[in-house]
Amino acid sequence: MAKKGAAKAGEQAADGGDGTSKKKSGGGFVGLAILAVGAMTSSFATVYVLASDPPTGPACPAPEAGPAVEPIAQKDQAYVELQDILITIGSEPATRYLKMKVSIVTDNEGSAMVEKAEPVLIDAFTNYLRSVELSDFENPDFYAHMREQLSRRSELVLGGGVSQGVLITEFLLR
Repeated sequence: MAKKGAAKAGEQAADGGDGTSKKKSGGGFVGLAILAVGAMTSSFATVYVLASDPPTGPACPAPEAGPAVEPIAQKDQAYVELQDILITIGSEPATRYLKMKVSIVTDNEGSAMVEKAEPVLIDAFTNYLRSVELSDFENPDFYAHMREQLSRRSELVLGGGVSQGVLITEFLLR
């Protein structure tokens, strides 16, 4: 029994020495709930009460009206579609084909002349396209060069006053 009394005296000294021992209460859940409510209240106050007024102006300024852009397609222009051009590409026999549809840009009066000269135009375009190598088509800058070359050939056939350019409307390389 003496051992029990000594053990109690050691516990009292550890607890504060007044003879009353503290028992842990089940307040862990209540404390967390109070902490959560406090955090939500401070978040609400930060966002809704302390927030500044929204801006009154538009988020993006309206673009300034610049000069009117002139459309590419003119009212007095006509587009004469030529028949399909189908040729083999490269020096190897019939391995790769190019199918292309071209339209000639002209004025309204030049449409009849373009239709009349269609076989000569097809011949001029075909002669140029046969000289192109397959590796040229892999270069992205080549298409602008090809359109320029076709425009030159149409100007040679029709004359500069009739042909105003060439549009490539279909292009298929197999």
